[in-house]
Amino acid sequence: MNYKVLAINPGSTSTKVALYENESRIFSECIEHTAEELNRFDEILDQMGFRTRAVYSILSEHKVELSELSVVAGRGGLLPNMLGGGYLVTETMIDAIYNEEASPHASNLGALLASEISMPLGINAYIYDAVTADEFPDIAAITGMPDVRRRSMCHVLNMKATARKAAAKHGRKYEDLRLIVAHLGGGISIGIHEDGKIVDAIGDDAGPFAPERSGSVPLFYVIEMCFSGKYNKKEMARKVRGQGGLKAHFGTSDCREIEKMIVEGNEQAKLVYEAMAYQIAKGIGEMAPVLRGDIDYIILTGGLAYSKMLTNMIAERVNFIAPIEIIPGEDEMEALALGALRILRGEETTREYQPVKKERKKR
Repeated sequence: MNYKVLAINPGSTSTKVALYENESRIFSECIEHTAEELNRFDEILDQMGFRTRAVYSILSEHKVELSELSVVAGRGGLLPNMLGGGYLVTETMIDAIYNEEASPHASNLGALLASEISMPLGINAYIYDAVTADEFPDIAAITGMPDVRRRSMCHVLNMKATARKAAAKHGRKYEDLRLIVAHLGGGISIGIHEDGKIVDAIGDDAGPFAPERSGSVPLFYVIEMCFSGKYNKKEMARKVRGQGGLKAHFGTSDCREIEKMIVEGNEQAKLVYEAMAYQIAKGIGEMAPVLRGDIDYIILTGGLAYSKMLTNMIAERVNFIAPIEIIPGEDEMEALALGALRILRGEETTREYQPVKKERKKR
């Protein structure tokens, strides 16, 4: 069968659209949205009409015959009660998004946009490997505070797609491998994969500091800051995400600039950069006991995996655990399209979203 898959990935300031024919990419486009354009909307969900027009403009520009589409795949957002893999976009899921079951984030528009495009065509819309896909066993979820449960919050889509690439490279199935995958980007997350599931993970707020994230810091220090009167909730959140990590130390989150400083002899830049690699290595080591050290490969992916300086510093600390595969960059559009393609071919089945029971709002 010949399938055409439309992939849609809404980000905080952009909308990406790609068209695939089976495994072959026909085109991939990204529309950047200005602050002036987005500031017209009070809430993220208010952007739906604006984003829909952006998608249709790309499709028109590329003269896409909508009747030839087989399926539309949207980025999965921040809904609770999610597992990995594909979910059929249903009225129940859409209703849950509008009823604020999902934490506010542009990725929630993925399901809505996919549905908006697919419905008039009479084809299915899916989301795939949502950010909140949680496959932790109970033992991984328990914390020292009974009312706080650890939940998976990592770069699921790119992690699993990269793991599949590594498996194919070695003539293996992803589901048969035991892997540690570290996604190295503006935020860093590390997951351990068993039987095709992420069975434990360190999120970008709970492990290594990153170019724009503070990572894990001593809790009592954070408590003191929260109640010092110097910062409000929004400012503290920015210290964790957006203004933490390398950005806090050097005023830039561009690792190329940090590496230039190091080459020019900046000892503080060298120390902090190596400390980030040190913490990434510690995070990888923290994952190894989950599978009692029986790890097939450690995979380093994400934009920072292009840096040989960084990956070498990490590798020299963790290569005793397992062989290291470096697969730099990320391609969420391909991951969405290939996930939908596996569903169309009957290689995977889809799930239907089960909402949290709460009072519903009318749309």
